[in-house]
Amino acid sequence: MKVNGVGTVKYDFIVVGAGSAGCVLASRLSENAGNRVLLLEAGGNDWNPLFRVPLMTGVLLRNRYANWFYETDPEPNLNGRKIFWPRGKVLGGSSAINGMVYTRGTALDYDSWAQMGMPEWSFDKVLPAFRKSESYKGKMSNFHGEEGPMPISRPNTPNPLFDAFIAAGQQAGHPYNEDFNGASQEGVGRYDFTTFEGERWSAARAFLHPAMRRSNLTIQTGARLLKVVMEKDRAIGVDVQINGKTQRYLTEREVILSCGTVNSPAALMHSGIGDADKLSEVGIPVLHDLKGVGRNLQDHLLARVEHVCLKPVTLYDTLRGDRAARALLQALLLKSGPASSFPLEGGAFLKSDPSLSEPDLQSHFLPGLSTAALRLPFIKKAKTSYQGHGFFANIYQLRPHSTGEIALRSADPLAAPVIRPNYLSEPEDVRVLREGVKALRKIFAQKAFDEYRGIELAPGPHVQTDSEIEIWLRQNADTVFHPVGSCKMGTDALAVVDSQLRVRGVSGLRIVDASIMPRMPSSNTHAPTMMIAERAAEFILDAA
Repeated sequence: MKVNGVGTVKYDFIVVGAGSAGCVLASRLSENAGNRVLLLEAGGNDWNPLFRVPLMTGVLLRNRYANWFYETDPEPNLNGRKIFWPRGKVLGGSSAINGMVYTRGTALDYDSWAQMGMPEWSFDKVLPAFRKSESYKGKMSNFHGEEGPMPISRPNTPNPLFDAFIAAGQQAGHPYNEDFNGASQEGVGRYDFTTFEGERWSAARAFLHPAMRRSNLTIQTGARLLKVVMEKDRAIGVDVQINGKTQRYLTEREVILSCGTVNSPAALMHSGIGDADKLSEVGIPVLHDLKGVGRNLQDHLLARVEHVCLKPVTLYDTLRGDRAARALLQALLLKSGPASSFPLEGGAFLKSDPSLSEPDLQSHFLPGLSTAALRLPFIKKAKTSYQGHGFFANIYQLRPHSTGEIALRSADPLAAPVIRPNYLSEPEDVRVLREGVKALRKIFAQKAFDEYRGIELAPGPHVQTDSEIEIWLRQNADTVFHPVGSCKMGTDALAVVDSQLRVRGVSGLRIVDASIMPRMPSSNTHAPTMMIAERAAEFILDAA
């Protein structure tokens, strides 16, 4: 392997983007010693030991370090607010800074993709790919793998508030679920995480680091993609900027974009592939008119129900500056203590309407207030003036109907793209999220929380009617960082890639990341993104 070495040979595969998908793909493709693989990453190396500390998520998501630090355009249905969109910019991508929750969605999610004309993506086809990635540390079943590179574990932190949330959920009428990735998703329980023995395992650590010893894998960090180089209707390489200079890399087989839901469509458009009218508007010559590029953008929009806690059993004292530093050192040196796990362990998959066949809401419970309220100097403070012990749960609609777009501001490939999620543009999304707030309030009202439950901080006692909740949602709803769908897979006129992730109408070019999802999976997006890369590797290697 060469790291940051400029090669003169042509590569068989150029993978652009070393996030959740790119790390998996580069690892799998380079398992064949005959494949010369180049992996390009705009960010830097993941050498910093802080990346391995689970509780650092709250800092990494809200700091420019290893983060594209994007924000949306003003959202018309969220009172014109701009929403902060962190995206990982480092080896490992967003898997190096995310909340590490490992959920994969329901069988129906993937069977619906198959019913859209993509039989390769039915649940019986994708489950082996999920299992292939996993080294599961919990109770084994046919739904889990134990020989994969990615360790999956359940921390089971002994905080009484997690037990209270799970008990209260059952008191509110929801079933207990031992495994959200098992036969059924519905209910309350504890999440699995991409952590093991007190440390984060990013896609880079699990997949890429073991592959670095291979001589056929070259990794180049600090490489900003400028465009895909085309020869007629075939991709033959890429132009990237490294240390202010343009470098061209050529391929004999394929360019594979794994740049993510924001950057993959932007990369296509800067290469002249996209809606011809929109490309012409920003002065980019049109090489291939593909109307769907940047369309179909979807994301999970959350609301938080927060309470004062009557007992000192939350994260408040732990996250005081001096104690946070002590916890950080304990996690770094001993891989133990409060910083060695991320405290979103309690959760739920709920139905906004009991007549539904599948849950349409997901929740994460945290024994503290939102990270914006923590007493750390580098974290933005909460809007509330309350500083003390508290707890919250978030709630979001699993399969939103609202869709938005990624667009370009100019022909400058280094400029941040336009992000328009178009949240809550569909009335059904407003209803589902409103019912989610009610569901959390019902859980928090149960007997299990009686000894802990103080005043409700958000939405607050003054927000009660449907219209008041909707007004509050438009003022406060936020992203849970799960954007997908902007280069969707499909068979219709707006599909960007086919069922094997090849860009329609272009040879030698694929997209392998969360942008290809035609519909949101009913889950966090890290596990499905790794699965997509596992499937893509199968398609590519089988075709060899």
